[in-house]
Amino acid sequence: MSLAIISPGRDPKAWIAALQYHHSTIDLQVFPHIDRPEDVEMALLWQHPQGYLKNFSNLKLISSLGAGVDHILSDPAVGDELPIVRIVDEKLTWSMTNYVIMGVLNYHRQVIRYLGDQKKKVWDMSKPEIPTRVGVMGVGILGGDVLDKLNGLGFEVVGFGFSEKKDFRYPYFQKNQLEDFLLQVNVLVCLLPLTSDTEGILNLSLFRKCKKGTFLINVARGKHLIEEDLLVALEERLLSGALLDVFQEEPLPDEHPFWKENRIQLTPHIASVTNPLAAAPQIIENYKRLITNLPFINLVNRTRGY
Repeated sequence: MSLAIISPGRDPKAWIAALQYHHSTIDLQVFPHIDRPEDVEMALLWQHPQGYLKNFSNLKLISSLGAGVDHILSDPAVGDELPIVRIVDEKLTWSMTNYVIMGVLNYHRQVIRYLGDQKKKVWDMSKPEIPTRVGVMGVGILGGDVLDKLNGLGFEVVGFGFSEKKDFRYPYFQKNQLEDFLLQVNVLVCLLPLTSDTEGILNLSLFRKCKKGTFLINVARGKHLIEEDLLVALEERLLSGALLDVFQEEPLPDEHPFWKENRIQLTPHIASVTNPLAAAPQIIENYKRLITNLPFINLVNRTRGY
């Protein structure tokens, strides 16, 4: 039995070392040098070439190398019968929450404004804080932690999601209450999973329903945002700005207008990065469960998309 690592454009050395540390005799094959595809029964994927999995006639389990699985579910070569697992890591949650808090505080305390004032040698003490109420779209493990930590800092918070949640600890709005949710907040955080319901949800129609001047933070997936609509929303002053960590195309092309838009702050998909040494035990556990025919951990619900 062999395990394949398929992660084009990324150095696999850290994953190889982590997996071998936790299982010294594991048989690894690493893309693009996979010469025994018939031996591969488990594949570790991140942004793999679409259709590539057709080469593995004995594949029995797919594992994402991160928390997201949209890059796997979007591949028509991934049959419905194949189980998919993902990484669940407290460190991912900690990093993501810290990033969102950074974005909220920068907006609340107007850090970008004051950095601009410094360059212009402007001393302006007026309105040093923006009253801030934060809405989080997607209140699973990541979104729930963001709500808890922001609430602990004294911010008013509300949540939004596509599933019913009884007795949720904060005000919560469901799919048919999206407009009511948007009118509650002036910082909008997207942490939704990428599904057929959520792809393109951050669009001009939604921005027109927001409170005027709302600030957007997208740390979920690039495909949640219609990028040209964000530029229109900024020009029409529907939104006051945005902090983006994810994009339709990554790396962001040199000619992309986001680079020159001073109302957008961007980072290169680093809000929460999987640590191979921390994640490897989960992969090895599922590898052993595959061998012994036991139920997998962190199994993805295909209907929900996560």
